[in-house]
Parts: sequence; C-alpha cells; structure tokens
Amino acid sequence: MVDQSYPRVEINLQYLKENVEQIVKRCGEYGINIAGVIKGTTGLPECAKQFADAGCKMIASSRLEQIEDSQNFGIDLPYLLLRVPMPSEVHEVVRLCDYSLNSEYSTMELLDAEAAKQGRKHKIIIMADLGDLREGYWDKDEMVEVAVKVENELKNVELAGVGTNLGCYGSIEATADKLDELVAIAERIEEKIGHELEIISGGGTTSLPRIFDGDMPKRINHLRVGEGIILARDLDIFYGYDLSFMHQDTYTLKAEVIEVKDKPSHPVGKISIDAFGHTPEYVDRGIRKRALLGIGKVDYGSIEEIFPKDEGIEVIGASSDHTILDIEDCKRDLKPGDIVAFGINYASMVYVTNCRNVQIVYV
Repeated sequence: MVDQSYPRVEINLQYLKENVEQIVKRCGEYGINIAGVIKGTTGLPECAKQFADAGCKMIASSRLEQIEDSQNFGIDLPYLLLRVPMPSEVHEVVRLCDYSLNSEYSTMELLDAEAAKQGRKHKIIIMADLGDLREGYWDKDEMVEVAVKVENELKNVELAGVGTNLGCYGSIEATADKLDELVAIAERIEEKIGHELEIISGGGTTSLPRIFDGDMPKRINHLRVGEGIILARDLDIFYGYDLSFMHQDTYTLKAEVIEVKDKPSHPVGKISIDAFGHTPEYVDRGIRKRALLGIGKVDYGSIEEIFPKDEGIEVIGASSDHTILDIEDCKRDLKPGDIVAFGINYASMVYVTNCRNVQIVYV
C-alpha cells in the first residue's frame, strides 16, 4: 500500500537531473566546472546523486553531516565545505572534505596540523570579499600574502585557488567587472607562487547571468550552484531571465485540507498580537469561503514562500501548524481530505526538506 500521508514534498529526481545537465552543459561551454550545492535540499543523498550523475565535478555543502550522508550513500566525488570552517570542527573537515573555503590563516594552520595527524592532504580556496561583506579578505594585499604563506609554509594543505561570494548578504550583483577583480587577485597570487591556480571560483547561482549573457571572464573556471539548478526560480523572478529550458516544478509541496467554512475576512474583537508576536493587517472583504490546511509556518517558514498551483486560491495567513486559504474563487470544490499543491522557493525548500513533519517522496 502506497503511503499517502501529508504534508509531503514530492521531488522529481528526473527533473532535477535534467536541470543539472542543463547548467553543467552551459557552463562547460565556458570551461567552467560545477560544484553541486546540496544544502538547499538539506543534503538529501538521493538528490545529491542527481548532481553527481549529471556531471558535477564536486559536491558542496555548508553542513558536514550532509557531506557524510552523501559519502555513505556511495557518491564518489570530491567534497567542498562551503562555509568557512569553525576551528572546533577541523578534525571533521579534514576527515570528510577534499576542499574548503577559507578566510582566516589561523584556521588554515589548524587544518594543516590536522591533515598531518590524519595523513591526508586538504585543499584550500581562499575567499575574497568583493563588496558583499560576508566571508573573505577585504584587504587584498593581505589575501595575497596569506596565499603565498599557504603555498610555501603549510605542508599538508594545498592552495587550490581563490573564490568569492556575491549576492547572499550585501545583495551585490555578480557583474563581469566584479569577477574581473577576482581574476586580477588570482593572477597576482600566481605571479608570486610561480604557477597557475587550480580553481578560480566565481560564486554561485547569482553568477549564472554571466553565462547567459556571454560575458563571464575567461579565467573563471568554477561555480558553486544550488538554487539555480534545484528550483531555477530566482534568476527568472528577480532578474527576468528566460529559464524555460529548466524545470521549475522539481519540488512540489502538498498539504491536506482539514476544514472548510464561510467566515468573516476580518478578525472579530480587539486586535492584539498573533502567535509570533506580530500584528498583521487584515482587509475586510466580507464573508469568504476559507480552508484550513494541516501544515504551518513551522513546516515551511513564511506564507510568502509558498505558491498555490490552483487558480483562485490565496494564502492569507498561517500559525505554527495551520495555513489559512481564501478559496472563494477556487474552481475546485474543496472539502476536508482534499490535497492542495504548492510550488516552493529556496527558503521554503530548506524548511520542508528539513522538517520531520513533512514526508519526502521521490517521483
């Protein structure tokens, strides 16, 4: 008997693989290898396998447990730790990861010492902060000096290359000029160490427009891509790129109707605060048909991050465990036990794939 429990997220693995193939192919035409970022889908090994099977050259996550899960699943690719290592986790970083992003020399020294203990080599990508103001060296002279020290003084870690992150905190666009800055830093380092770097990593999904527009700097040879493969929504919605060649419905959230009633559209009584300490604004639209779903903010985060697939359904609110829909204009005659499907974006995907209450189903 097929388990039909809800809520659930249905993941189309074939669609995911085809999305990976599209990005790998387009980036490959520019000599760029893809590190498949699995953290957005909570490192589900079945999803990570699609990245591997479709041509990614490495698997990347900010979470070590996700990397270990993929390894235990039998995915035999190099692994990259996306988040700058915590000093307290260097043992596990060296044990599990072939590469890591780094921005503190003291941590690189710890990695070197740990690699010696484990009899392993660990590769480092030194991060440059080009204005997004998350991780990386702001002082580029210091960055070059550190790279030379890694190359000449550390014996058990190898200087693999340089990288940057754009768009995740400071909302800075990954323009060709910004990525040219990264190439210039790489070439300064190469001049000092006497050989080319293995990797010049030009960011993630937010750098894909440089591929689509054909103005990616030639020496960028590595991108770390998650959302642009998994959901392929952000570059479409926020930047206006035509992503019709990608599947944007790889992940579908489904929830069960538990109540259908005609009710006022404005709360009745003295307005105070909701379950999350906020006082939303309510619009009085008279009596409307409403449906409750057996899923809430604990499961997916925010109502702004889920998108009903039925025409005429509006998500009007939620508490921890309930979602409230206006279904007055819905063409379906919904009743308790019916299922409502939603598209999701990156933020809600992280929640639903990491929630014990939401079943994962592969289709």
